Amino acid sequence: MTSISRSKLTNKLQFHTQKLLLLGDEAIAQAAIDAGLSGIFAYPGTPSTEITEYVQHSQEASDKNIRSAWSANEKTAMEAALGASYAGKRAMVCMKHVGLNVAADAFVNAGMTGANGGLIVVSADDPSMHSSQNEQDSRFYGKFAMIPTLEPSNQQEAYDMVYYGFELSEKLKTPVLLRITTRLAHSRAGVVRKAELQQNKLHLPTNPKQFILLPAIARKRYKGLIDNQAQFMEASESSGFNKYIDGDDKSLGIIVSGIAYNYLMENYSDRKVPYPVLKITQYPTPLSFIKKLVDACDEILILEEGYPMIEENLKGYLSIGLKVKGRLDGTLPRDGELNPNLVAKALGLEDTRGQDIPDLVVDRPPSLCVGCSHIDAYNALNEALSIYSGGRVFSDIGCYTLGALEPFNAINTCVDMGASITMAKGAADVGLVPAVAVIGDSTFTHSGMTGLLDAVNDNSPITIIIADNSTTGMTGGQKSSATGKIEAICIGLGVEEEHIRVIKPLVKFHEENTNIIKEELNYKGVSVIIPRRECIQTLSKRMRQKARVTPLVE
Repeated sequence: MTSISRSKLTNKLQFHTQKLLLLGDEAIAQAAIDAGLSGIFAYPGTPSTEITEYVQHSQEASDKNIRSAWSANEKTAMEAALGASYAGKRAMVCMKHVGLNVAADAFVNAGMTGANGGLIVVSADDPSMHSSQNEQDSRFYGKFAMIPTLEPSNQQEAYDMVYYGFELSEKLKTPVLLRITTRLAHSRAGVVRKAELQQNKLHLPTNPKQFILLPAIARKRYKGLIDNQAQFMEASESSGFNKYIDGDDKSLGIIVSGIAYNYLMENYSDRKVPYPVLKITQYPTPLSFIKKLVDACDEILILEEGYPMIEENLKGYLSIGLKVKGRLDGTLPRDGELNPNLVAKALGLEDTRGQDIPDLVVDRPPSLCVGCSHIDAYNALNEALSIYSGGRVFSDIGCYTLGALEPFNAINTCVDMGASITMAKGAADVGLVPAVAVIGDSTFTHSGMTGLLDAVNDNSPITIIIADNSTTGMTGGQKSSATGKIEAICIGLGVEEEHIRVIKPLVKFHEENTNIIKEELNYKGVSVIIPRRECIQTLSKRMRQKARVTPLVE
């Protein structure tokens, strides 16, 4: 290599040899920074939130001017990332699994538009529903959109897959889905960094019609996407992330994906499994590996975190007669997370579950923080509604959803982001009057505004409480897109100004607040009540920071 080319390489790459102790989320973020990321777009949602926060707090990312502000919701985040890819830059969009539902329109269509600059979509699934409404499996979205999907089994693989994913995206001109789960996102391990890449220069697609999905063009793009499946399969089958590990005992073959690989290995202290193992962490499912395992083994056990996607596919690939065990036949539970003990039982090994938790150990349910503004808002709402029959409060997703629990018992629904307003509207439209919607400030700008517009257009008799604590409290106090804008948005959507009421949720104003709510419950149209007081957690944090920087006065 000449000194000139050696100099160019040095300018392009800066080599890192340090090993960092990182959460899975942090490993993904650091990998994106190292791989030439230009923009990360997200809406906070556990267990994905720390990816974007890591970039926001990274001095390296700041020095490189990487865009990392929060989006109003997952759909706008997905579309912004797609726009960055269109401009030739490497972009990442992050969300939890239910957020992918919100982004699905743009996500699925992005499979047809393809990518220009590298585009990675991170979806963090939550099996066992630690903080979610369901435990859906995002791998099905990857299959639905017909794009490559990566599923790391540990933190180092998560890092490596981001680096690889950007390269794969640009090579195959496609978005890439990176699917992780809660245990990987929120556990730590040592991660070795790769060479640091420069950001892409701006460059637009060579095909000026690539991103125009008019029907005539979309039909061609769809045929092209179908044609690309052979390349995606070839990439999967040649990927170093998919591995066939032979074993002497062919009575059983094991297919394992993602973090479930760790649960398998924890059952063997020497990390030597006696059976052939096919480790799948890149999709589409590598059929040549599947055939090799099936031809060699008498039975197949499938270990996958989430839905039985591989298991269902495998039963479609195989001739009748081969026994396939997994979640569908009851060998493993159909719901919830896997763990080493469940895998041990499936392998016929010793049950290491241990004793049941004694009855004297009582679960501690979550509760609103002491001093939370939602407490005073619910106390006033409950008193105002006391003269009516129950079942009239439609809630949304946020800290205030804890109003469903004792001692409040204040809400009756929680379905998805933004559903409170539209469900209240639907109930009122068919005769349940008054009907109340409770929604947070961040959730309102996430997906509540369109429901409010529907209510205004139909003059539905509903009372909407927008609980404004000036933050996205449930996920750790990220900035809310609604701060300082709620009244203007409501006016802009057509709510009459005299029926936009701001109250201070404090005990000393309880009687006044209760009377205001009663007045608006009696109004036969759309009214908005805004209980406004800063989140007690962000207030405490702000005061602590202020105390640290305030000099002592002698």
